[in-house]
Amino acid sequence: MKFLFIVQGEGRGHFTQAITLENMLLRNGHEVVEVLVGKNSSRTLPGFFNRNIKAPVKRFLSPNFLPTAENKRFNLKKSLVYNLVRIPEYIRSMCYINQRIKETEADMVINFYELLTGFTYALFRPAVPYVCIGHQYLFLHKDFEFPRKSPAELAMLRFFTRLTSLCTEKRLALSFYEMPEDTANKVSVIPPLLRQELLSLEAEDGNYIHGYMLNAGFADSVRSFHREHPKVPLHFFWDKQDEEEVTRVDETLSFHQIDDVKFLTYMAGCKAYASTAGFESVCEAMFLGKPVIMVPAHIEQDCNAYDAARAGAGLVSDSFRLEALLNFASTYCPNKPFVYWVRKSEQRIIAELERLPVNNLQQMTGEMLDGMYLVENFI
Repeated sequence: MKFLFIVQGEGRGHFTQAITLENMLLRNGHEVVEVLVGKNSSRTLPGFFNRNIKAPVKRFLSPNFLPTAENKRFNLKKSLVYNLVRIPEYIRSMCYINQRIKETEADMVINFYELLTGFTYALFRPAVPYVCIGHQYLFLHKDFEFPRKSPAELAMLRFFTRLTSLCTEKRLALSFYEMPEDTANKVSVIPPLLRQELLSLEAEDGNYIHGYMLNAGFADSVRSFHREHPKVPLHFFWDKQDEEEVTRVDETLSFHQIDDVKFLTYMAGCKAYASTAGFESVCEAMFLGKPVIMVPAHIEQDCNAYDAARAGAGLVSDSFRLEALLNFASTYCPNKPFVYWVRKSEQRIIAELERLPVNNLQQMTGEMLDGMYLVENFI
């Protein structure tokens, strides 16, 4: 089969998932004809993605969330206004997505949590079916356990996730653990999509703390810890624009531009890992047996962190309390069943994709009506 990928361009996880799935499909005799990536003004395509993805990459303007003034959590009101005034541009993006679906002659579209994919299918009804992949679709599973957070925020998260998957044939939910299929919500639970490079790494017990920050404002917490504990080596990754490849503060604190090979190498050799609770990197730490402290940057990551803590990954915090992480690391026990779960990934996902129909326009039209009903009742 020929596949077209549509990837949300926020953070690191969707990119690594797309690279991993492309390699899986190629190994199993399939083809990825093109990759469409949603872009915004504040993010650039990471170099590791351009180097590793094999299919041609095209970009389109897509909605995104803006950070607060402190550049830590997302500002919902500011983001809403920002995106509302750009609706005409997003409509042009949907027209472009629809055009690429037709011109590439793909047999199936795979959506990595890009909002405009759901809207494109609801408005234009392409004849090519599509599948959604992402850990966020676990939030639609009837048995998923949520943290005690704002009911309104959780409802918005679930609503947004449904919008990204309007008219979909299947929602493939990446998870820390196995769960039964939820047929009513079209959710099948599959293992995380982790890159082959990670699976072949051998973990070592180093002396430094490794970290990743989606929003650079969290660097203040890291610097504060460093001033109090200058002898603890720290290597943190970010995608802060206009900074050097390596910003070396002193002998024990360095900030690195995101590079996936380098990132995984540092992960394999660290003592512990600090993150803003992105699903992908937490999975990588768990696979390598590294304890984690998770500092959520938005409601989605609040859910990730809660779920990961239940799976034994580590601690949840509102700041990079690295001293607490070091204390936790001294008694941490790795989750061995998680490693076996991850190694089932290729078998499970290829089986899911190959059993799906490649053309089911009638069912898709019914899903569009369901989506319209959902929007009307939410409003």
